[in-house]
Amino acid sequence: MTTAAPDDRAATGIDFDTSRDRWRHWRLDVADEVATLSLDVAEDAPLRGDAPLKMNSYDLGVDIELADAVQRLRFEHPQVRVVVLTSGRAGVFSAGANIPMLAAASHPFKVNFCKYTNETRNAIEDASTHSGQRWLCALNGTASGGGYELAMACDHILLVDDGSSAVSLPEVPLLAVLPGTGGLTRLVDKRRVRRDLADAFCTTAEGARGERALAWGLVDELAPRSGFEAAVGERARAMAAASDRPTAATGVTLGPLRPRLDGGGLAYPHVRVAVDRERGTASIEVSGPAPVDADADLDAIHRLGDAWWPLAVARELDDAVLRLRFDEPEAGTLVLRSRGDPAAVAAVDALLLAHADDWLVREIVLMLARTLRRLDLTARSLVALVESGSCFAGTLLELVLAADRSWMLDGADSNDAPVVAVTGMNLGVLPATGGWSRLLGHFSGREDAVAAVAARVGAPLDTAAAAALGLVTATPDELDWDDEVRLGLEERASFSADALTAMEASLRFPGPETLHSKVFGRLSAWQNWVFQRPNATGESGALPSFGTGRRPRFDRRRT
Repeated sequence: MTTAAPDDRAATGIDFDTSRDRWRHWRLDVADEVATLSLDVAEDAPLRGDAPLKMNSYDLGVDIELADAVQRLRFEHPQVRVVVLTSGRAGVFSAGANIPMLAAASHPFKVNFCKYTNETRNAIEDASTHSGQRWLCALNGTASGGGYELAMACDHILLVDDGSSAVSLPEVPLLAVLPGTGGLTRLVDKRRVRRDLADAFCTTAEGARGERALAWGLVDELAPRSGFEAAVGERARAMAAASDRPTAATGVTLGPLRPRLDGGGLAYPHVRVAVDRERGTASIEVSGPAPVDADADLDAIHRLGDAWWPLAVARELDDAVLRLRFDEPEAGTLVLRSRGDPAAVAAVDALLLAHADDWLVREIVLMLARTLRRLDLTARSLVALVESGSCFAGTLLELVLAADRSWMLDGADSNDAPVVAVTGMNLGVLPATGGWSRLLGHFSGREDAVAAVAARVGAPLDTAAAAALGLVTATPDELDWDDEVRLGLEERASFSADALTAMEASLRFPGPETLHSKVFGRLSAWQNWVFQRPNATGESGALPSFGTGRRPRFDRRRT
């Protein structure tokens, strides 16, 4: 993010905001309750560099378009009950992540690429689990690596039985890395493939075809090429019959975000980002809702569409977090602020809860939950500052609960002393990655502490009350505020970034594991480690050697 005049369009770094008319790699066809999303990668259109995207291999640009498609299917096509994911090319579904792209990428880019790609898979699974929009993967050709991982994100995998099409996870034997978007975890936790068979599968570069793939549980169904389309149609209709998607509803168009460069950061209508590279921080300030947002009825909510505050904030915050991940790797601490009326946030929360059965409101709440999980999973220290003029209530209180540390100004004698407020949105509606509410996670599973907070739902809590309930870390007064915050941020910046990432990833997710928390925990630890090892990325490692005809040379010592 470079400095420019406030009215200049943000054009630096990676643009995560796209639209259907700008897609280069995907085609979407919608026919009533069934949509077909076809992957047909433009080989000559990589996001970076000049490595061609052969065999429907993908880079970050391909996945940005997929994430956009998943989002638009949920909001713009409420009538769609089943999405058929397939390839626009006969004989190949996807060869997975583009290897020359990975080999040339920096270590932070590799890890963030894997994280973003997996979050896109999570969004597919979220649509199926919570939105009634089921996903059917029609493998009309071979799916390798990330291509098969994309298939595993779907509810049902139908493989063409033509004697040559296969599924595989060849990363260990060919690349000396791991299936980077949760492949190993989904294989055993989601598809329940027997462990010894999973071991054999993941160490066999060519994978499994036809009957073996079906017998091992790698796919759910086979169909000959001559009857493949008919089998896909029959399965899609059966899956659609079980959905509760509203077939007569009108969708909401997701317009462009268009953040503007503003000094050292970005400005959206409701979110501002200011980057201080010297201090290694990025401040994210979220503005609260206007009266029109807080007073809306259901008709007004649908009329406002993507301009309604909770949806607009979710999209803007999501985009800002992604840009910071990729474009500002040295902004190690995200400072979370808010500005507005906490009562207005609570009023919007009341609307979200009162209309929870409406399809659009349901999608907005799920979008808020996904955005907050994206923040949770970002490898940056999170610090929340509750100051005069803050509006950390309900949905925005989740930012305080997500933070690793929080400071709340003790302004007991001031007319504009800050308050926080708990609403029903904090009681499990916006679960973190591990499945717990952030409130329960904040208290490391102490139900008595959560009950004490829940008893104060709706009441403005001043600094003394918030501290007594354990909602904030520290409460400096006006004399000490600037110094305590400055020293806290400086101390954070003095620590090892690697140690902080590991510590924060360990402390943020207490309690039970879910498939997704396992995926990201293993990504943060194992894949992060493997990507730095010479066996994978060294001069004679597997990634640089891939496709050259040279055999990689491995250090055989186990650590």
